[in-house]
Amino acid sequence: MSGIVKLKPGREKSVLQKHPWIFSGAIASAEGCENGEVVDVLSFRGKWLARGSYNEKSQITVRILTWNQEETIDIDFWVDGIKRAFSTREHLWLSDETQAFRVVHAESDYLPGLVVDVYGRWLVVQFLTAGVEKFREEILKALQEVFPGIKGIVDRSDVAVRKKEGLGLRKEIAAGEAPPPLLEFTENGHAFLADLMNGQKTGFYLDQRDNRAIVGNYASGMRVLNAFSYTGAFAVYALKNGAEFVTNLDSVQGALDLAKKNLEVNGFGALDFEMVRGDAFEVLREFLKEGRTFDMVILDPPKFATNQRNLRPATRGYKDINMLGMKLLRPGGLLATFSCSGLVSPDLFQKIVFGAAVDAGRDAQIIEKMSQGCDHPIALTFPQGAYLKGFLLKVW
Repeated sequence: MSGIVKLKPGREKSVLQKHPWIFSGAIASAEGCENGEVVDVLSFRGKWLARGSYNEKSQITVRILTWNQEETIDIDFWVDGIKRAFSTREHLWLSDETQAFRVVHAESDYLPGLVVDVYGRWLVVQFLTAGVEKFREEILKALQEVFPGIKGIVDRSDVAVRKKEGLGLRKEIAAGEAPPPLLEFTENGHAFLADLMNGQKTGFYLDQRDNRAIVGNYASGMRVLNAFSYTGAFAVYALKNGAEFVTNLDSVQGALDLAKKNLEVNGFGALDFEMVRGDAFEVLREFLKEGRTFDMVILDPPKFATNQRNLRPATRGYKDINMLGMKLLRPGGLLATFSCSGLVSPDLFQKIVFGAAVDAGRDAQIIEKMSQGCDHPIALTFPQGAYLKGFLLKVW
């Protein structure tokens, strides 16, 4: 028999509207509930509302898996859920142009805490919550059933968010063969190398695929500064679309080394790009002092706002880096700027960039608005799934 979570009076509205999270403050009582186990959620008056995974160590105490009282959380549940998620990406699976994309996007695919990315013949999976950790073996079996042709599954459950769930970190081959140290795959017809075992996220920033194509389309003939360049994906798209020269800037030498390999595998050499290692805030100020200018500046920083406490300093960071980027642009140049902080809404980000333009003494027009790709969907019942936002600006 599963545990029972009873809500406080009047706290069932979000559950009825199919939001997948129940916070600890909404719970009146929890009986027979074990961390990671499946529980039934009842209204204060005892009406059955939903079924989900429980974890008292997390502020999000229940993550809802189903609103169907007849549905059992077993391997068939995970098989059906993964198939449903895959159905919206099948057009990517059938394309030779793109071999890497997200297959399961956690709450936004109605499978809270589960992330699955595909890279050619390998899957990379992340178990982010106690609920999916409890069903790890069933989920791995379900993935092998849905994707029988894969060579292996890499478990990259080595992300800090697991600590909030009371879980340790794990990085291992969960099934099949280990991938090569650098796995080559294509994205929109371009070749890339990814380190699935040690790279950021699951090895590559898959959510920027569509935005790389948008920004690249404007790069012809331009001298480009690619700040926070990581492994150089924006640089590849820019040069493939006829950019004159790209300066890649990152603070991590290993990222720059892999960026160089990504550029070389696409046929570019020392006459096409340079690598600069350093803190972006400091290097951009040095470039200003040197009088350097660019036709296009790309700013794709890491998540500055990780919680509400650091939202204010995060907004200052975004404003500062965008001001510097605008000052480095020649009149009529382009700024591609992004935020992957979910706590920073598109409206707030636009206000931040506006403030940066004022401080830089520049006029700017939005010519493209950007978001995460179609393989990172946003469930209407889960607006928190919208985290990536970006603008392409004409700066005068």
